[in-house]
Amino acid sequence: MQTITGSRVRGILPRRDPAGHKGNFGKVLCVCGSVGYTGAPIFASRAAVRTGTGLVFLAVPKSAWPVAAVKSDEAMPFPLPETADGKLSLLAEESIRQRASDCDAVLIGCGLGRDWQTDALVRNLLSIEKPLVLDADGLNALGQSVELLQKRTAPTVLTPHEGEFLRLGGDLSRGREAAAAAFSRNYGVYLVLKGHHTLVAAPDGCMAVNGTGNSGMAKGGSGDVLAGMLLSLLGQGCEAYDACCAAVWLHGRAGDLAAADKGERGMTPTDLLEQIPYAMKNL
Repeated sequence: MQTITGSRVRGILPRRDPAGHKGNFGKVLCVCGSVGYTGAPIFASRAAVRTGTGLVFLAVPKSAWPVAAVKSDEAMPFPLPETADGKLSLLAEESIRQRASDCDAVLIGCGLGRDWQTDALVRNLLSIEKPLVLDADGLNALGQSVELLQKRTAPTVLTPHEGEFLRLGGDLSRGREAAAAAFSRNYGVYLVLKGHHTLVAAPDGCMAVNGTGNSGMAKGGSGDVLAGMLLSLLGQGCEAYDACCAAVWLHGRAGDLAAADKGERGMTPTDLLEQIPYAMKNL
């Protein structure tokens, strides 16, 4: 198993064309958020911008749109049909598909919340054949339908913590490494099994472990930042395994820089966002 290093990450990050414009650096879509969970889509979309994406679109329920519009300086939020309690409804599907058709990668899940319509929407959107990141309630929505992942042909990245992994049917009885490798192989997905020393597993058997990061990152919102970073690198054209390795290392490195500045107790996911550029610049 490989250990992810800064030199490896430096070789993964896409080159920036000096003559490029915003359309050259990826267009991505975040399908995130719900009433009561308006921070998650902001963290994810800002992380995508900070990691170098040219255009970031943010699909949110219409009741969450005013908050997203006020907080989004760079990302472009648009309101979608919602359920009675402010979660994305099945009526949002066509608009999401239309927007995704013009994007290079899609993220589903951060702050979505749970509702039978929202869960069904997530499962329907698995047929969008773009590089896809599933996080948080995007994972929970799979429920007993995890086999749907096997039908996808575009790269699919899952970012569960151990609790979410178990809900997906993962088996940790033989240890994290064996569990991650088996799940990735069985379902044809790239698995980012989060935790102390996050693991990255690929369907072809490649596996890597990350050594950056600290306990100050154990706060709500940090995972949304990671999801946005992954989305960004996929949208800029990185291979899925490389994108996973680079994102988890840079995420942890940004956390280490934030801890050096603010301390592990007082640092926040917003501090992570602010340190992403320095994590990349100082490779």
